[in-house]
Amino acid sequence: MTKHLLLESQHVQRNNLRDLILGGQDGLVNVLGIVFGVSSAGGSVQVILAAGLAATFAEAVSMGAVAYTSTLSMRDYYLKELSLEKNEIKQVPNEEREEIRKIYKDKGFSGKLLEEVVDQLTKDKQSWAETMVTDEHKLEPIDTKDVLRSSIVVGASTIGGSLIPLLPYLILGSHQAVYFTLVLSAIALFLVGFYQAKSYIGSPLKKGLQMLLIGMGAAIIGFAVGKIFNAKM
Repeated sequence: MTKHLLLESQHVQRNNLRDLILGGQDGLVNVLGIVFGVSSAGGSVQVILAAGLAATFAEAVSMGAVAYTSTLSMRDYYLKELSLEKNEIKQVPNEEREEIRKIYKDKGFSGKLLEEVVDQLTKDKQSWAETMVTDEHKLEPIDTKDVLRSSIVVGASTIGGSLIPLLPYLILGSHQAVYFTLVLSAIALFLVGFYQAKSYIGSPLKKGLQMLLIGMGAAIIGFAVGKIFNAKM
C-alpha cells in the first residue's frame, strides 16, 4: 500500500513538473516576443506592459483550457479503447487470451510461468481489459481530478513565465529595461531546460542551450516584426 502511494505521488510530481515546464516556457517565450516586438516598434513602456499583461492572461486562459480539453480527450480515448477491449473479450475471448499470451511472451515469460500469468490476468475481465489497453495500446488511465489539476498548473505557470520578461519594465519603468529583460529571460530559459534534463533525461547543458535558443528566436522574430512596422509608420 505504501509503495503504491509512493509511486502515485511520484507520478503526480512528474506530471506537475511537465505542466509547469509547458506553461512556463510557453508564457515566457510568447511574452518575450511581444515585448521585443512592441519595443522595437517604438511603443512606450505603458504600451509594452499593457500588451504584455494582456497576452499573459489571455495565454494563461488559453493554455489552461487546452490542457483541460486535451487531458479530457486522452481520458475519453482511454475509456473508448477500454470499452472496445471489453467487447472483444466478450465476443472473442480466445483471441484476446492469445494476445495476452503473446504480449507476455514478448516480455520474456515462457512455459509454466507464462501460462500462470495468462490465467491470472484473464480471471477478471476488468483487469484483463485494462491490461490490454495498457500493454497493447500503451495508454494509461486518467483520473478526473488530474484533469482540473493539470489545467490549473499549466495556467498558473503560464502567468509565472509570462511575468519574467515584464519584471524589468515593472521595476525600472523605462526602455532601458529591454536589456535586463533579455538577460533575465535568457537565464530563466536556460535554467528551465537545465532542470528539465536533470529531472528527466538528457544533457542538462544541451537542453538548457536548446531552450535558450528557442526563446531568443522568439525575441529576434518579435524584434524584426516590430522594426518592420516601425519603419512603415
